[in-house]
Amino acid sequence: MITVDQALALVFDLVRPLPSEPIALRVAAGRVLAEPAIAARDQPPFAASAMDGYAVQNRDVTPGAAFQVIGESAAGHGSALTVGPKQAVRIFTGAPVPDGADRIVIQEDAIRQGDTITLSATLDQAAYIRPAGADFSKGDTWFPRRPLAASDLVLLAAMNCATPIVVRKPMVALIATGDELVMPGEAPRDDQIIASNTFGLAAMIEAIGATARILPIARDNRAALTTAFAMACDADLVVTIGGASVGDHDLVGQVAEDLGMKRAFYKIAMRPGKPLMAGKINDIPMLGLPGNPVSAMVCAHIFLLPALRAMMGLAPQPAPRSTAALASDLPANGAREHYMRATLKDGLLYPASRQDSALTGVLAQANVLILRPVNAAPCTAGDVVTYLPL
Repeated sequence: MITVDQALALVFDLVRPLPSEPIALRVAAGRVLAEPAIAARDQPPFAASAMDGYAVQNRDVTPGAAFQVIGESAAGHGSALTVGPKQAVRIFTGAPVPDGADRIVIQEDAIRQGDTITLSATLDQAAYIRPAGADFSKGDTWFPRRPLAASDLVLLAAMNCATPIVVRKPMVALIATGDELVMPGEAPRDDQIIASNTFGLAAMIEAIGATARILPIARDNRAALTTAFAMACDADLVVTIGGASVGDHDLVGQVAEDLGMKRAFYKIAMRPGKPLMAGKINDIPMLGLPGNPVSAMVCAHIFLLPALRAMMGLAPQPAPRSTAALASDLPANGAREHYMRATLKDGLLYPASRQDSALTGVLAQANVLILRPVNAAPCTAGDVVTYLPL
């Protein structure tokens, strides 16, 4: 068995960022830029008023001074006028500042009678002009190395970048294996169970911006598994669930190797999730997850999601971790890293009393995984430990 860190490094060796593609800005949220976005213009493209008021020459501004209003400038309707001495242009927020003006007197500081304004005895001293290019200039670039957020889309739109170049979404083929499985809604025999893992995995995959495709259940025979792999030939990543152990009916690894898979590793010093397999089949990265639901989901958090993030153009990094205090004692850990289902509430970690890898109800109630290192000493309530958010 190899360590979790060693296995994750080997998984990262299997994957590469996918090719780029241009997409419409409207659907760019969550995608990762493959190349910098370049501003097509200055922002603002002209000196703009920051307030409603009057554009004037600053040298004429004194308490009680009078100005002749010669026109108006509104957003989208700039004025072609030039402001001269003792002249003013009525202006609104966001409108272009007319030539000759270098100050906005806010409307609260001016009394208007007909085409004349008289300034108040006390005046706000700010100029209230946003210079052209104050936000960014033509040719400036934006290249965040993270999924694009709503604020990024605002910036890209202002830069007039309508079709950013992003890393293509990974398409993940999910293959559940086993004679004992039936799909939700079917009528299982007494010796069958419902296939549940693929639905949780698909949700996790799509939540980070990749695409999941659930293939038909592959039965425990070579023909069915060969057909399933053929159906996944256009995927960017193949994920099998179950059948990766060493029992007489666990044929996934054997069939994959017969089809040319180059195995990177098999078995990891972790629980749950020891029988994890990884490699490449026909140059497509492949992960063979355990069949137990908790094992599959935990391994997906530790290996699958980090691999997908790397394929999406992000830096290869482990799953995010944090620390908090325990609400109860924990015994010493053994020779495998243990990822314990737990609940983080009011700043304290409450480990689940049952940690069997088949208990989906316990998994559904958990919102974190407590990480217990190899051969970790016993912990008492109040000790600070590491956890992974779910």
